Amino acid sequence: MSSIGPKQSIFASLSEVAQALGHAHRLELLEHLAQGARSVEELSVRTSLTFANTSRHLQILRRARLVDTERRGKHVLYRLAGDAEVVELIKALGRVGERNLAEVNRVMTDYFRARDALEAVSRQDLISRLHDGLVTVLDVRPEDEFVLGHLPGALNIPLSELERRLGELPTDREVIAYCRGPYCVLSFEAVAALRARGYLVHRLEDGYPEWKAAGLPIEAVA
Repeated sequence: MSSIGPKQSIFASLSEVAQALGHAHRLELLEHLAQGARSVEELSVRTSLTFANTSRHLQILRRARLVDTERRGKHVLYRLAGDAEVVELIKALGRVGERNLAEVNRVMTDYFRARDALEAVSRQDLISRLHDGLVTVLDVRPEDEFVLGHLPGALNIPLSELERRLGELPTDREVIAYCRGPYCVLSFEAVAALRARGYLVHRLEDGYPEWKAAGLPIEAVA
């Protein structure tokens, strides 16, 4: 009678995590939760999924210990179970996809690079520029995400309000835009729009979750 060895036991557990990641809706839910804790109702609205479908996907993520729950008053909120580890896991998945999958490369070329072919600014480079006071950091996520956490000193102008609020952006200094992560379209659209209007603007290499996961300082609105 054979027994499962320690390696096989670990692989079996890891396969549960991999299976939990194996759905586009669950990856999108993790991206939203990387911005901060959310209720099922909020996540349902943001992902355009039904409440029941959102709840089902969250339960799968919870069984794989990718998300946890916490109670705040009458509400149960979901949050990432270990921000840095989960964010890095998703980032690694993206790197493999960009290297190995033709469809990922096609979308990167046809959509993302078509809107911004310039090299993005690294986190370390942005830290140096912030220290020297050389840039304006622009957060183009919705205001409620900005409130939960953002880069130090960032100006929040959601993409939907960008054209109306252009007067808030200085024209004599560089703008660094960021949003939810490396595949978030908000910062790409913002960069394309601002560049077309003559602004000196670049993207941050990824987004708020990666900045936070790297242990860099963040701010939140009290």
